[in-house]
Amino acid sequence: MTPHTPRHALVTGASGALGGAICRRLAADGCHIICHAHTRSADAARLVSELNALGATADLCVFDLADAHAVAAALAPFLAKAPIQVLVHNAGVHDDAVLAGMTTAQWQRPIDVSLNGFFHVTKPLLLPMIRTRWGRIINVTSVAGVIGNRGQANYAAAKAGVHAAGKSLALEVASRGITVNSVAPGIIATPMSQVFGPDDIARLVPMGRAGECREVADLIGFLVSDQAAYITGQVISINGGMI
Repeated sequence: MTPHTPRHALVTGASGALGGAICRRLAADGCHIICHAHTRSADAARLVSELNALGATADLCVFDLADAHAVAAALAPFLAKAPIQVLVHNAGVHDDAVLAGMTTAQWQRPIDVSLNGFFHVTKPLLLPMIRTRWGRIINVTSVAGVIGNRGQANYAAAKAGVHAAGKSLALEVASRGITVNSVAPGIIATPMSQVFGPDDIARLVPMGRAGECREVADLIGFLVSDQAAYITGQVISINGGMI
């Protein structure tokens, strides 16, 4: 890549608060951003407009992470133009229930998006990325994938599976200049975390506050940078001291 050619970065789940913060950080660092969404494509489209208005470059890409053929078809036009050298797999869904009362559909949904989605979105990018001999793959997971959480056996299993898949992939591509890491946030100030009140946060988080989306995005920005070239195969927690 020449100094004037931006690296292309795909961020899944760009329609959410954390996904948006990640897109803004990587855009500020000079990446061309491909903002993914599925059911909330209008929110992602507004983010694309915002980034372009600020002088960055961004595109919208809409697909269902659970559908391998749809993912490959949606990414093909982008890959025909340039390799996607940065992947931030941030998308995830909750479908909470205690295991004794969990339906098969509830068990499957987080796994389809987080774990199967990791495979579906990563595989088409790998060979083009390998040819450039530079890449960054970052999975945004959860503290639940490290220590578990009541009512989230499905979500925790999906995220822990991504940790193991990422570690394995890191071994496969390390010699090609590609790093693979997971970032495991704790309670982050997003609409999804509004179930935690001040008392919950005080009890669970030694720092006594929820994390900010910007703080997670800054960590990801560092992992994407050349300064993080020797960090791979890691699960990096960002949770205010919860573990």
